[in-house]
Amino acid sequence: MADAALRLTTLAEELLGAPLPVRVRAWDGSEAGPPGAPTLVVRHRRALRRLLWRPGELGLARAWVAGEVDVDGDLYEALDLLAGIFWERGDGRGSALRAARDPRLRAAALGLLKLGGPLPPPAPPAEEVRRRTGPLHTKRRDKEAISHHYDVGNDFYELVLGPSMVYSCAYWDEAGTLEEAQRAKLDLVCRKLGLKEGDRLLDVGCGWGSMAVHAAREYGARVTGVTLSREQALYARKRIADEGLTDRIEIRVQDYRDVRDGPYDAISSIGMAEHVGRVRYREYADQLFSLLVPGGRLLNHQIARRPEKDESAYRVDEFIDRYVFPDGELAPLGRTVATLEDAGFEVRDVHALREHYARTLRAWVAGLEKAWPEAARATTAGRARVWRLYMAASAVSFERNRIGVNQILAVRTPDSGSSGVPLRNRDWR
Repeated sequence: MADAALRLTTLAEELLGAPLPVRVRAWDGSEAGPPGAPTLVVRHRRALRRLLWRPGELGLARAWVAGEVDVDGDLYEALDLLAGIFWERGDGRGSALRAARDPRLRAAALGLLKLGGPLPPPAPPAEEVRRRTGPLHTKRRDKEAISHHYDVGNDFYELVLGPSMVYSCAYWDEAGTLEEAQRAKLDLVCRKLGLKEGDRLLDVGCGWGSMAVHAAREYGARVTGVTLSREQALYARKRIADEGLTDRIEIRVQDYRDVRDGPYDAISSIGMAEHVGRVRYREYADQLFSLLVPGGRLLNHQIARRPEKDESAYRVDEFIDRYVFPDGELAPLGRTVATLEDAGFEVRDVHALREHYARTLRAWVAGLEKAWPEAARATTAGRARVWRLYMAASAVSFERNRIGVNQILAVRTPDSGSSGVPLRNRDWR
């Protein structure tokens, strides 16, 4: 008799001490759990071994990437319901057997182990970054991390991001398309920076060149874009040539720490600072300050996490670290502002765009799902599943105010005290 779903649900609830908020469909076709709820589809019993030996988000993520677990129904609702179980219940280290000191829990874990099939646990999917050693955020390690995330195929990113090829939060109106919202964001950044004909703009983490093209074409700026991704640079250079802007834009494969040809009139850093890391953030702020002319402006567009009561308790999300952004770290908004001020900047404006990013991520997920066969062929099926999970989970996190995103406008105010920012400096909205 097919009863794996009921056994799985009963044993899981014993271990969790709470009802499963989703329905379960097991590999034998059986189902159990609340009717009408999103369904967690366990396609293979190997998924149980992954969860038993790595409880929490990493075990579930490995099963998801391997295609052993899926969701039937509203993915966003399922992730929101599961967040309290898999993403907010401790660090997930060690095995369930070692953690289960209570005889009843040990019996439940043994039951899951028996249901999951023979040991040992399967090897992690090929898309997982193996554990790194050595100091964080050296130039070599940062380049490897950037390559892992961005050098996965420009064709794949075209399918997800759409024609704009902008991989950061869009700026939405009530209506409008993703393309229109991304154009509005690029224009918002240019207006905040006060760009005008002939200004030198440094675009740190320039991606596929969208900001550089917009600033040069619409505002007449002379742009230097730097990225650590060779695939991004090749794509951006071709795009710039097609636009006839090679006399105004230079794209370099270069670490921001190696830029030496300042001063610039303005700097844009859009979705890049999350890669910098806590140990390098002051160095990042000092470097950008040194590259600006007096009166020059920095627009720092950056995801922020909620502050912890005990900041030493902050840990990097294992799924994100192993599959998405290796070595990436999020900082609270207040710490970012304080570091920029310590470096000498005058912070003139902070613009929260949290709801805009949730909507952007949903649009990217929709693009990925619409082109799923092509996206899987453009990279790997496992990596396409990584992107679907991380973007959908991130959308829920923005919607629930677990993380946010902010544009910080800062100025290298000269000794005269004249910032050059208009008195009614929010007119750019």
